[in-house]
Amino acid sequence: MRNMSNQSIGLSDELHAYVTRVGLREPEVLRRIRERTAALPEHGMQIAPEQGAFMGMLVRLMGARECLEVGTFTGYSSTAVALALPPDGHVVCCDASREWTDMARDAWTDAGVVDRIELRLGPGIDSLDALLAEGGAGRFDFAFIDADKPNYDGYVERALRLVHAGGLIAIDNTLWSGRVADPSVVDESTQAIRALNEKVALDERVDLSLVPIGDGLTLLRVR
Repeated sequence: MRNMSNQSIGLSDELHAYVTRVGLREPEVLRRIRERTAALPEHGMQIAPEQGAFMGMLVRLMGARECLEVGTFTGYSSTAVALALPPDGHVVCCDASREWTDMARDAWTDAGVVDRIELRLGPGIDSLDALLAEGGAGRFDFAFIDADKPNYDGYVERALRLVHAGGLIAIDNTLWSGRVADPSVVDESTQAIRALNEKVALDERVDLSLVPIGDGLTLLRVR
């Protein structure tokens, strides 16, 4: 089982190469982010290009203007989202790593979207609580959650307040390389994702679809 989301779960390398060749139009700036990130030991944390294209499509279809991201890494997902926004669109990115987000900032500048992105550096829970304290409830059209897994439930609960009714929350890694379906795997991150999956499956506050793209992307439409 892969411990990464660089390509969609269950796809062979050959089929993934075919998907990336004919199934999306990856901007050159996003390809450069992937190439720079590939040198990092943590490169598997980056989303797959087909997932970036899918999220950009969702943002365009929604006509989103205010977006939120928890877990920015080197900037692929935030750049993909920002490129899909209108000129007056805005993304708030929350991440705890200055090293990785310095790479993200370079990517945003390269893509010409740095003026659309606000970075909040620090623990994700603290950043989301600050947004709520600033009156951010219902502010966002779209939120993407892709950070430390033990805090996923806390991120989702706050996103449910920050995203308005009819808005969309996307949660990454919800298939977790298949480990969520293996009861013998009981590490903290796997159990956290597994528990969240069970919870949202029954949550009447949202409409739900778990899409097997990347490492599993759960979409929650806030009711």
